[in-house]
Amino acid sequence: MTTASKPRVRFAPSPTGYLHVGGARTAIFNWLFARHEGGTFILRIEDTDVERNKPELVDGILESLRWLGVDWDEGPVFQSQRLEVYPAAADALLANGSAYLCYCAPEKYAGGDHAEVEEVEEAEEAEGKKPLKKQRCGCRHLDEAGRKAAEAQAAEQGFQPAIRFRVPETGTTAFDDAVFGKREVQNAEIEDFVLLRSPKAGQTARLPTYHLACVVDDIEMRITHVIRGADHLSNTPKQALIYRGLGAAPPVFAHVPLILGPDKTRMSKRHGATSVGSYIEEGFLPEAFRNFLTLLGWSAGDDAQFLRTAELLERFSLAGVSRTNAIFDRPKLEWFNTQYLQKLPVEDLAPHVEAELKRAKIWREVWAGAERDWFLRTIDLTRPRTRLLPDFSTWARGFFSDDFFYDGAAMEKFWKDAKLPALMEKLTAGYAALTEWNHDACDKVLRDLAAAEGIKAGLLINATRVAIVGQAVAPPLFDTMVAIGKERIVARLRRALPAIAAKTSS
Repeated sequence: MTTASKPRVRFAPSPTGYLHVGGARTAIFNWLFARHEGGTFILRIEDTDVERNKPELVDGILESLRWLGVDWDEGPVFQSQRLEVYPAAADALLANGSAYLCYCAPEKYAGGDHAEVEEVEEAEEAEGKKPLKKQRCGCRHLDEAGRKAAEAQAAEQGFQPAIRFRVPETGTTAFDDAVFGKREVQNAEIEDFVLLRSPKAGQTARLPTYHLACVVDDIEMRITHVIRGADHLSNTPKQALIYRGLGAAPPVFAHVPLILGPDKTRMSKRHGATSVGSYIEEGFLPEAFRNFLTLLGWSAGDDAQFLRTAELLERFSLAGVSRTNAIFDRPKLEWFNTQYLQKLPVEDLAPHVEAELKRAKIWREVWAGAERDWFLRTIDLTRPRTRLLPDFSTWARGFFSDDFFYDGAAMEKFWKDAKLPALMEKLTAGYAALTEWNHDACDKVLRDLAAAEGIKAGLLINATRVAIVGQAVAPPLFDTMVAIGKERIVARLRRALPAIAAKTSS
């Protein structure tokens, strides 16, 4: 296919499950390629598998793509709303001799259902097992009399024939891949695959297989590049044959490496979360997640790791895609998220923190208006100690809400000195009497009290930190006190006094 015009690519998930991280990476690659080249990104929902599809999962797939920032120019297009176009294409292949009618009962072909047999064969090929010479269906060679007899028997048994592709018995089928180079398969190793299934009981429509629907849609949508996982390499010779049979030039294929778990097996639930939705719920930043996924199987050509979206869009090319399978490294993902939490301009991070505080029901609208500067400064103060967005509503909750709990371990460690109740009473009074509220003034009150009482300042610093934010670890104490403000600090110290007294006397 010529690609002189702007490229058109598609991402085509099936709503049989949530958006998997492998699918998300494929979507990102397609999106980056389209945006880098000034092309078009199309979203297609491949929902012809009526038995396995779960329509309610479509919304989850769309939500995950939006969260990733992967926007589409056309679609979503649903294959289930285009069922009339696929039989027409299969009939065209019948008419030109590229396909034939298969009268075998659906449940009795090569020992099982057509679809089951093909799925087993494709799984074996994906696992690297040596392809075997494929058995040809006897319906391929029926003469007119045999065809009429088979047709009568099928009608008597109440099923319609399937349509199967007539794969050449000799020669090879080849295609060029932008990642793996030229690929060539012996036609003897390709079965006469089904294009249009026999309707099952209760079905009226003749449903297409993945191969037929995929090719027909790609032709009609004028797809120039098919960017998908390397597990589809075994499908491509079959689809190349369909393109040839329909008289259409194939697109540029680019099969991207698989994403494996740390044990170098296909990523599954035993490796942890596999759906994008799980990482949304955990509180990862979408840009960090996108950066991490992009580098699983692609390189900018140098050691660059922290690549913001604009830079990814500028640098992405298929030439940077690796042939080597990538390893999903959870600690590396967490590193990326931490980097983004610390390095993003605070204005870019603020909407994500706002969403988290709203989720936790501690958001105040004044932070979007009159106290916006305070909100941004507080995010900047707390983010060096955050890993995930929920940290802002849990660990850092005391900065945004007066409703927080004292950490049990922190109380045990820092509220055990018998002198603390009296000391904290004096410290509270000293802060209440302050006329200027700033870092140095807060520091002086505490250190003067420590000197006067002959104690180490650390005793008061640690006890005060637990009293005002509930945690043993927080940003520098006096910066924290300035951020929270005098009125709230004094109120929190007074609230903590009975708890401190109870703890030291227990």
